[in-house]
Amino acid sequence: MLPQAASAAATKGPDTVADTAAQIMDAVVNISTSQTVAPSRSVPTPELPPGSPFEEFFEEFFKRRQQQGEDQAPRRVSSLGSGFVIDAAGFIVTNNHVIADADEVYANFADGSKLKAEIVGRDTKIDIALLKVTPEPDKPLKAVKFGNSDILRVGDWVMAIGNPFGLGGTLTVGVISARNRDINSGPYDNFLQTDAAINRGNSGGPLFNMEGDVVGINTAIISPSGGSIGIGFAVPSNTAIPIIAQLKEFGETRRGWIGVRIQQVTPEIAESLSLDRARGALIGSVNEDGPAAKGGLKAGDVVVSFDGKEVRDMRALPIIVADTPVDKEVDVVVIRKGQQETLKLVVGRLDEGTASPSAAETPEQKPDAPPPVTTRKLMGVEMAEMTPELRTRFKIKDELKGVVVMSVDAGSVAAERGIAAGNLIVEVNQEATLTPGDVENRLAALKKEGRRSALLMVADPEGQIRFTALPIE
Repeated sequence: MLPQAASAAATKGPDTVADTAAQIMDAVVNISTSQTVAPSRSVPTPELPPGSPFEEFFEEFFKRRQQQGEDQAPRRVSSLGSGFVIDAAGFIVTNNHVIADADEVYANFADGSKLKAEIVGRDTKIDIALLKVTPEPDKPLKAVKFGNSDILRVGDWVMAIGNPFGLGGTLTVGVISARNRDINSGPYDNFLQTDAAINRGNSGGPLFNMEGDVVGINTAIISPSGGSIGIGFAVPSNTAIPIIAQLKEFGETRRGWIGVRIQQVTPEIAESLSLDRARGALIGSVNEDGPAAKGGLKAGDVVVSFDGKEVRDMRALPIIVADTPVDKEVDVVVIRKGQQETLKLVVGRLDEGTASPSAAETPEQKPDAPPPVTTRKLMGVEMAEMTPELRTRFKIKDELKGVVVMSVDAGSVAAERGIAAGNLIVEVNQEATLTPGDVENRLAALKKEGRRSALLMVADPEGQIRFTALPIE
């Protein structure tokens, strides 16, 4: 049976949030933007069969439309969103998508005043922008402070305040529905999910705890209708705080970077590496001369801790690394060939144009019909020893070594895992392979050890590395 207090809270919720709301409402602002949009392009006249009875009609109709388009002048369009003051001097936080492409940005306050705002900096990856009202206000603005989003639990009460559908300051109440949500909006997704009503126009507004501290920035919703259905997402305050500090100091983000490509550790890969369970981030490849390479990380390592923080899965590592200060020396705990090791590296700075640190997809090669070569089929994969002719046929880089995949059985596990003709099997369970015989011997040894699957390091012809586990026949 639940304790009486918990049972009452579950049925009643908070008695009132009016006192807290009165203290924080004035710090929430409506963000209005405007931009100049060029007239739409002329609509091309459709092609009709010569002599069609509608040919003359359509030519006249589209000619008029094109003339009207040429006569149109650029027009101004506006949009609305939300934001909140974090500094009495006039710094305001909102979403980047609220002010993206805007020519002018204004902050509209609860007392009816309206101040122009300049964009201090923006971060597209977690959709945050920092604004500064200009000129500096005559009197200090009402500001709110950030709280600790890490201590939030599913079921904790929260308040969302914003500008839904342009209605002005509106408060809704709900609970934290889930944590660490990945909605595929970027490489650092770890959203808070809430059922507090969030609608169009709430973007950029604050999500408060019951003490009136900002624990999230309302950013996205899932809604077939465009209105709230109780599934809203907010950037956690602990994710936003270091980014906002960087935008304020530098006008740009300065994320940590170590120079690796990573993969998810699946149950099959975990078994192949003798891990107790699927956990951590598997290093697929290491950038030459990057921080990871200088620190001794190698392809095949499984990172389970970074700078004292547990790496639960692949998605956790980029988030932890990005939040780590540039030039900081950190401990990295890895599982290498079944043994735990601690390495040290100095975190570099991410070039914001760098691709997301995930494993590359391997496109299937479609070579011409090959001349006869000696092959062996294992695990549904027909393979052969490297020759100059095969290197040329599959356009494999000169420095790459391994067993050449000639073909893969349709419907096999290997085909499902993306292994394709032209790939190289570089290692089997972290032992180098140069011939099909090497692969066969490694599989026999693993089978004798009672292993159910083998971990293959696979390279494409360009040298992109990834790992995959295949069942041992």
